[in-house]
Amino acid sequence: MDAFRHEGKGLLYLTVHPDGYRPEEDYPLVIMLHGFGAHMGDLAGLAPYLDRTGYVYACPNAPLAVQLGPGMAGFAWLPPRGTATPQDTEGAQTLLNSFFDEVMAQYRVPPGRAVLLGFSQGGGMTYRCGLERPDLFAGLVVLSGALPNEQEMQSHFPAQRTQPIFLAHGLQDSMISVERARLARALLEREGYHPRYQEYEMGHEISQELLLDLASWMHEVLPPLR
Repeated sequence: MDAFRHEGKGLLYLTVHPDGYRPEEDYPLVIMLHGFGAHMGDLAGLAPYLDRTGYVYACPNAPLAVQLGPGMAGFAWLPPRGTATPQDTEGAQTLLNSFFDEVMAQYRVPPGRAVLLGFSQGGGMTYRCGLERPDLFAGLVVLSGALPNEQEMQSHFPAQRTQPIFLAHGLQDSMISVERARLARALLEREGYHPRYQEYEMGHEISQELLLDLASWMHEVLPPLR
């Protein structure tokens, strides 16, 4: 698999091509949104564990630079610890929606031939940007993430609520408690969704067991190119 860095119109991003990539073929797309303090390369390493031959992967870099400690920096979709304003959230969504259009045009991906995946803060952005676009995304994946507050989310729920959703969380997650994931599942179910929900013996991370379950789910929801 080969990775490529792109200077996008609004965001930097990486794309990962599958083994034996054939540019004349139309591959399904997996878009992966990293968490707070990480960067666009953070989730790119998942690609070989999900499927080496059947998907193109795209990993945008969040726009906000953040200091994590002396000599340590990363990026975020929103300011930390609940300080984000509605304007911050709207700006991040606008950048991501433009990125979706850009990368889907780049790889000739029609609506409904992409999965949106987010880890931690990227999971919150997956809820915000993905639930309202069931036409665009065949499925959503939220790993170790939390659903934004119910009042905010009401404007994101579409009329048709059949979009497949995969939720996974660690029982020992000290960053975002598993209770928040359970609340997200309950809200989605009240709103008419039927998410696949999995808990794992892990912390704020992505385990091998989780990746095996996720790869199986992805192959059902958006079959890879063979």
